[in-house]
Amino acid sequence: MATRMSAMFGRTLREAPGDADSANHQLLLRAGLIVQLAAGVYSFMPPAWRSLRKLEQIIREEMEAAGAQEIRMPAMQPLELWQETGRDRSYGPVLFRLRDRRERPMVLAPTHEEAVTDLFRKTAQSYRDLPQRVFQMQTKFRDEPRPRGGLIRVREFIMKDAYSFDIDEQAFQRTYSAMAEAYHNIYRRCGVPVVAVQADSGAIGGKQSEEFIFLTEIGEDNIVLCPSCGYAANQERAEFDRGAVSEAAPLAVEEVATPGTTTIEALAEFLGVPQETTAKAAFFLVDGEPTFAVIRGDLEVNELKLINTLGAQEARPLTPDEVAEAGWIAGYASPVGVDPARVIADPSVVQARNLVGGANREGFHLRHLNYGRDWSAATVADIGLAQAGAPCAACPGGRLEMQRGVELGHIFRLGEVYAAPMDAAILNADGERVLPVMGCYGIGLERLLAAVVQANHDAQGIVWPPAVAPYDVHLVAIGADREEVAAALERLERDLEAAGLSCLSDDRDERPGVKFNDADLIGAPLRITLGPRGLRDGEVELKLRAEAEGRNAALEAAASVAQDALASLTG
Repeated sequence: MATRMSAMFGRTLREAPGDADSANHQLLLRAGLIVQLAAGVYSFMPPAWRSLRKLEQIIREEMEAAGAQEIRMPAMQPLELWQETGRDRSYGPVLFRLRDRRERPMVLAPTHEEAVTDLFRKTAQSYRDLPQRVFQMQTKFRDEPRPRGGLIRVREFIMKDAYSFDIDEQAFQRTYSAMAEAYHNIYRRCGVPVVAVQADSGAIGGKQSEEFIFLTEIGEDNIVLCPSCGYAANQERAEFDRGAVSEAAPLAVEEVATPGTTTIEALAEFLGVPQETTAKAAFFLVDGEPTFAVIRGDLEVNELKLINTLGAQEARPLTPDEVAEAGWIAGYASPVGVDPARVIADPSVVQARNLVGGANREGFHLRHLNYGRDWSAATVADIGLAQAGAPCAACPGGRLEMQRGVELGHIFRLGEVYAAPMDAAILNADGERVLPVMGCYGIGLERLLAAVVQANHDAQGIVWPPAVAPYDVHLVAIGADREEVAAALERLERDLEAAGLSCLSDDRDERPGVKFNDADLIGAPLRITLGPRGLRDGEVELKLRAEAEGRNAALEAAASVAQDALASLTG
């Protein structure tokens, strides 16, 4: 049945609120698709809900094609379930907590790894029960400190989260490949281009994961790409080539006066040396412990790599007072004489020779510092932040580029991260208790809806891909109060419904310009205009949203012509 705009819940806006700073956020608000209730919390009006249901159905079809069964798990969970894996601590304040009337601690789940592992250990007994792939469409809750970008980062959202359990690594890789293919199909059908990139697993855990990124200037993630070989990674995870190990002979250490050179830039200029021949000291508080990080002077420390390398929960730069309290001199520090247990070094300074570093006293530096002879570290690991222009680690001659992007999905190899602490073992073919190889796969529907709009709009409004458009056809009735127009509108609505097409009918008492502007703003793939002038000749005008010119068709053939026009958009 057609939806009449005169009776539709909600309204369009001439201007977007001032705090809407991206095209998708502005258009979703102006088209009357979403209404904000609180920071990071939105209501979905009828057209938006129709599109969300279409997104859900596309995802459901692809998940089922990949062998997953749909289930439903509770959003409210006992805190003790999260305590089994320790994620009650790692999620920290992002985790919504509450107590029931008996004062039992509960959480509103931001994700369901614990719940599905508990479900698995209660229902699976042996290798004969594997493989298992399940998914759900479930409301999630995350107390984000800075909700932003409209639907890009919210505190309540619908997620498709899928989970898999396999008997061994080989079986898991088949599942992982099937899920990755399903994700590419989902985004293609929704009209959003994505690139799969290596990613950090974050609070979910595991050692292998990929993000599906929509490259856009509004993105909050930095994506590192190599145009030569196709290497792609989130900057949090990205690797880069630091060059060959130096074969230069170590020289004798020399102290040199360097007054006023408290930065690498000032030091390099003062001594007339390249920044890459210096050793940079960076100080962090890692899980409450002062930590001395050392990296080549032209590079920066990646805090997330630092956290992951040390198996820590959090890290932050030390304040000047904390640096002094630790016994280090900011601007003139080096790891020389520092307890190696407190030092973490990037390979860039380990494989270099004769670097300039601090003398650990005000106004002086040391030339010709060499790892192993003059200082050492308890940990040597990649803690460098990849930057645009850095050599690619995956191919010779490649140079990394940087683009902004929005994460639209994330797939993980979890391994035994949840099965081990929750004792979700099963019996293998030899009767031995073994842990399954687990994976998880998430897509945020609101964020995907925002990306669809961001990827498909023009200066006038949204240009919906047919597969996810809230309505197939937007009927614009000029002079809708006139008997012949009202009759033609009802006939066309019936014909379109019989042809399997949904329509939004603008029967309001508004000027034609207002109606045309709203039709472009709302963005149905096809607009059909009917009015007294055309109806005198038995005709209506059909115009595809993405095209500048329309064409006339007989009223009695309009539904059939509309079918053909929409079919041309989907190939």
